[in-house]
Amino acid sequence: MEIRDIRAVLFDMDGTLVDSDAVVDRCWSRWAVECGLDPAAVLAVAHGNPAAATVAHFLPTASEDERAAAWARVYDLEVNDVDGVVEKPGAAELIATLERIGVPWAVYTSAPAQLAKVRLSAAGIAPTILVTVDDVRKGKPDPEGYLRAAELLGVPAAACLVVEDTVVGRSAGDAAGAMTAGLKGISADLELADLGQLDALFKGLE
Repeated sequence: MEIRDIRAVLFDMDGTLVDSDAVVDRCWSRWAVECGLDPAAVLAVAHGNPAAATVAHFLPTASEDERAAAWARVYDLEVNDVDGVVEKPGAAELIATLERIGVPWAVYTSAPAQLAKVRLSAAGIAPTILVTVDDVRKGKPDPEGYLRAAELLGVPAAACLVVEDTVVGRSAGDAAGAMTAGLKGISADLELADLGQLDALFKGLE
């Protein structure tokens, strides 16, 4: 499949459309220190994964209530910190191009709805379709979220391009049967240096 065959684009949020890496690093590092964990080890898992899955990974013997409390702590830290949250370079231009040429787009994120809305708002991005971890039974790398986003757009997942910046997210796109684009050196069907490169490809269809 080539760019001209793409009927919709499904974006990840953090690290893809929204630059929130510093916030994620700050909040999860603080949580790790509070829990007596190695921040670097926690960050290696936290990016791209649902928070509940990260908590469960590092607190395998904790009770459900203890895990819920740990997740709530991380969530509280993240939802109240938007310092430095901005759009990724090229995001606004790419979205404008997609809308101009009539290619619908949606966002699927491992973040909860409130956190997703806070970060997207801070970055000035307003998707018509937003699917969050609150809307699925299984998070990434399961394909459920991307399949749901495609369904809401009325486009088969096989005709969509999933844009991701993590292996776990790219795996979700692959499992959904979509063409994948990878940022930050992530191996994918289409490997991107930045969103500007993808924007140029879509502009070539005008």
